[in-house]
Amino acid sequence: MLPQLLFRFLIGGMVVCAFAAISDVLKPKSFAGLFGAAPSVALATLYLTISSQGKIYAATETRSMIAGAAGFFVYTFCATWLLTKRSVSSLLVTISLIPVWLAVSFGLWFLLLR
Repeated sequence: MLPQLLFRFLIGGMVVCAFAAISDVLKPKSFAGLFGAAPSVALATLYLTISSQGKIYAATETRSMIAGAAGFFVYTFCATWLLTKRSVSSLLVTISLIPVWLAVSFGLWFLLLR
């Protein structure tokens, strides 16, 4: 278990560094946030999942990641709209939209795993 965790951290760290290098080259710098740690950790996790559990299990994990990403997109779209169009506290918006993220993510997850 420990060697697998160390390997995951090593792979994740290398991919994070690669994405950071890519984001340094891109303009505008606000676009660079797209290449944060989440995609690289997801790729490292998928690599380890494929090597330990097989491709079919990894496909299920990938669908779950896609559902979570879609839920996060809806969350950020709603948060951006509320923060720019309404005079609402950012803390209130971020906390109140968490159920939206969960509803979209789990709804898509149930649809994709049927």
